[in-house]
Amino acid sequence: MVKDSWFTIQEIDNKTFAISEYGHWEKVHSFLLVGNKKAVLIDTGLGIDNIKRITDQLTDLPIVVLTTHVHVDHIGSHGEFENVYVHEADSDWLTNGITGLTIEQIRRDISRDITIPTPKTFNPETYKPYQGTPTGLLQDGDMIEIGNRELIIHHTPGHSPGHLCVFDKINGYLFTGDLLYDETPIYAYYPSTNPLDLINSWEKISKIPYVTKVYGSHNTLGLEPSILQELINAVKELKEKDLVKFGTGIHKFKGFSVQF
Repeated sequence: MVKDSWFTIQEIDNKTFAISEYGHWEKVHSFLLVGNKKAVLIDTGLGIDNIKRITDQLTDLPIVVLTTHVHVDHIGSHGEFENVYVHEADSDWLTNGITGLTIEQIRRDISRDITIPTPKTFNPETYKPYQGTPTGLLQDGDMIEIGNRELIIHHTPGHSPGHLCVFDKINGYLFTGDLLYDETPIYAYYPSTNPLDLINSWEKISKIPYVTKVYGSHNTLGLEPSILQELINAVKELKEKDLVKFGTGIHKFKGFSVQF
């Protein structure tokens, strides 16, 4: 397996790899899915180091980047790839940046709580998030065929307007981006988030059949599909208690939490 000073590469199966950045407080995962004809890279990490160095070692097939959402920690190496896709509702952020999010704030967040040496090429004072025009736009229900492997796009807004999840139908892997992960709260308290959209998206993914494993973009790598049943309970409780709105704080459930 590929060894690297910044990225941790973990084999999910012989055609699916998690590329993780555990040296940073966000503990972000990107995922490489290899088909017979091409490969898909779900997100490109923080941009502290170049993820293409890793994908080049894992496959020589052409790579298509699918963006779960346009936040800095998921688009860091987008500039290294020719084919970059995003949901239409997040495409403006990719091109023009997120309104109201200052470069000072971005640089503060990217450079704090780093526990391993960063590459010499990384300078937090000059760090700039990727901005560019996507190759194409994704919509709910789109199917991406990469050769003996079919990926289905689910539009799941809430954490961002164009957030999406990717379902690998053959293997039953559900890649949930920042819609669902464990350990730290799922964020839906920024002005650009939407608590009601988020829980509707939870409801939506809880109904996807034949999920074998859930892969969120942060923290623990690979959660049991039983967490999807917990989402249904969480949605019910949040609605009944009238908590689905900004300012109600952190709500904890079995295996995950959310902050509105």
